[in-house]
Amino acid sequence: MKTIEQLLESKNIRVTAMRLLIYKFLAEKQVAVTLSDIENAFEKADRTTLYRTVKTFEEKAIVHQIDDGTGITKYALCEKGCNCEIETDLHLHFHCNNCNVTICLTEHKIPQIKVPDGFISEDINLVIKGVCDKCSGL
Repeated sequence: MKTIEQLLESKNIRVTAMRLLIYKFLAEKQVAVTLSDIENAFEKADRTTLYRTVKTFEEKAIVHQIDDGTGITKYALCEKGCNCEIETDLHLHFHCNNCNVTICLTEHKIPQIKVPDGFISEDINLVIKGVCDKCSGL
């Protein structure tokens, strides 16, 4: 198991205290988080630093961005071995209409979808909306 430091270094990301803290924060969450969630967790930190860290993590395939239809972008850690490639790494997301959480369903991959000739896929997003297990009581 790689340490966080080793993971960041393997992605050519300079290890800083803030990057380690943000990674640990994301790792502790079982749901996708917004930039506001990160800002609230690190109130004394510079907003620009937080934003740049998340963007760096996204560019280096440490986190992925989720558009769950709420109008607020959310982020979650990528699973081990993910490079955020359309052909192999995309998975379903579930958004609870009751508690407003979005979770990654990484075990459910999005199948390859062939688009018509001349079309180029740049991103695929598939969100299931409903009621999560905590809200349904099942």
